[in-house]
Formats: sequence, structure tokens, C-alpha cells
Amino acid sequence: MSAYKIEAGTAQHIGNRPQQNDRVALLTSPNAPGYVLAVLADGNHSAIGPDQALLTSKQLFDDFRVGDVPNLPRLKELLGAIVLEAHQLIKMNPITAAAEPHSALALLVLTPAGQAVWAHVGETRVYRFSGEASAERINDNAYVEHLVHNDKVPLEAAKKHRSSKLLANVLGNSFKAPYVALNVYEGLRPGDAFLLCSDGLWQCFTDQELAAAVARNTPRQAAERLIGKAAERAQGKGDNCTMAIIKLVAPAPAVNR
Repeated sequence: MSAYKIEAGTAQHIGNRPQQNDRVALLTSPNAPGYVLAVLADGNHSAIGPDQALLTSKQLFDDFRVGDVPNLPRLKELLGAIVLEAHQLIKMNPITAAAEPHSALALLVLTPAGQAVWAHVGETRVYRFSGEASAERINDNAYVEHLVHNDKVPLEAAKKHRSSKLLANVLGNSFKAPYVALNVYEGLRPGDAFLLCSDGLWQCFTDQELAAAVARNTPRQAAERLIGKAAERAQGKGDNCTMAIIKLVAPAPAVNR
């Protein structure tokens, strides 16, 4: 019997924007039994980029064939390939110039062996929680460090990359390929949880608030409460608010007959 079972869900709210440009999904694959892929894409001005990111994620995950033992390097390659292919296809879209279909992206794979691999591009976030504690968070800081150390961009300029078309870390940027931050964690157990979310959610909460909301509620309840509180705190200026919540819980004890 597995050491845990998965409780998961996704949720979205348009906020105070004219349209919903985020996309989110939890995917399984016929060639990877027991694996789960969570995808969250946050669009800039358009849903074209997120739609492509979601489609590419599904296609490459469906084609992914696992071996007898989970292979973490291959999973990292899979997530990197999703980012690169989606980026290239977005740039090829004939209405790219007019619509600016850029997209931030967060990806998370869970394996049946208690492992997690996740990737991040842009202003989406991936959180790993242990109980009510925020154990790990991946965000744009890694990209700022990459710009400074690899591209030799001055620190102050690197911190302003969101406002620069030349430096923006997004899928579909014709000036720069996306930088992918990758993380791996092994030894998952009951009480662990993950949250993928767009900036319409995370900018309204502390890490500790998010961890507590996920730990104390089912994914559906947590999503409802977080969306309600985000709308309250945004005070009429809320962005699209999107999330995927994955909780690992202890399986029910076996009943002896």
C-alpha cells in the first residue's frame, strides 16, 4: 500500500480583469501510470500563450514513457522540453506581434516513488509545504541571480526585468529564451503539499498564510477561502487568481474482516 494518497484540485477567479488569461490543469498519462503533472500558465494580455503551454504539456506528457525505476534526470528533461517547445510554438503564432501572447509557467510532476520535480518560468510560483510550514518556494529570485551571474546584467537592472522586453522571463519572448528554474525533492510523506499559483494569488498572502490554508482545509475549501480573501485584500484591483493544490494524506487504515 502507498504511504499516502493524493487529494488535489484546481481553481480560478477572474478577479477584476476583463478576461481570464490563466490556465491550469492536473494531468495523467497513459504511458506513466501513477504519475501526475500539474500545469499552471499565466498569460500577459492574452490566453494564447497559456493555451499553447497547456496543450504542449499534455502532448509531451502523454508521449512520455517511464522505465522500471523513476528517473529524475529524465523528468527534468521533460519539463525543460515542455517549456522550450511551448515557447517556440508561441513565437510561431501568426498573431504573436499583435497580441503579445507571453506566458509565465509552473510545472510539477509527482512520481509513485515519493518524488517531486518542478519547474518555473516567470511570475508564477511553486510552494512546497510540510504541514503548516512553508518548506520551499521557487520564484523569480533565481532568474535575477541568473541575469547577474550568467548574463552579467547589473543587479539593479536585473531586478527590473519584468518591465523590460529584452529581459522578461516568459514563454514567447522574441528577444530572449526562457530561463527554467528546476527543483527536486524526494521522500514525500503524508502532510506534504504543493501549491502552484499565479501572482493574482501569491501577492495577497504571506508564505505562512498559504501553508496554513492548505494544511487546514481540503483543496476545494482552501481554494474557496484563498480566492475570497484575495478578492477582499485586492480592494477592487485583483488580477486573475489561479491555483493548483496537491495534498498528500495518509490512506485510511485497512479494515479487518
